[in-house]
Amino acid sequence: MARFEHLNNPNAPKPNSIVVAVTVFVKDDRGRVLLIQRTDNGLWALPGGAQDLGEYIAETAVRETREEAGVEIEVTGVVGIYTNPNHLVEYSDGEVRQQFSICFRGRYVRGEPTTSDESSAVRWVAQCELDALQIHPSMRLRIQHGYERQIKPYIG
Repeated sequence: MARFEHLNNPNAPKPNSIVVAVTVFVKDDRGRVLLIQRTDNGLWALPGGAQDLGEYIAETAVRETREEAGVEIEVTGVVGIYTNPNHLVEYSDGEVRQQFSICFRGRYVRGEPTTSDESSAVRWVAQCELDALQIHPSMRLRIQHGYERQIKPYIG
């Protein structure tokens, strides 16, 4: 299913759903952030996805990182909560989702970056390499906030 993101686009379609979703900011021992290249839009992103019924939200973060990136993590905190109503995700099946995403901070436990159906590439990326990658502005904001390590989580 194809995915297209709208940010501050007055011509974007109207949203018809909100789904609780997560992203995960996790670094290796060299300070590199774990990123996936999404198969649905080709952009680089933090691993993440939608919460399943019967699942604690921190379990979603662990599961999605394992499924999309092949890496086991432990949730250690919250980077921020991202709810910009002007950020819409349009899918080829007609769903237009208003953003609602919690970005967790994770600690690397084990595993090697491994691709999945949702990721065509997975790798640890140094902060100085981020500008060379195609990353949506909303994802860049999460990565920036992850590196900043603010005392309080971002809420916006």
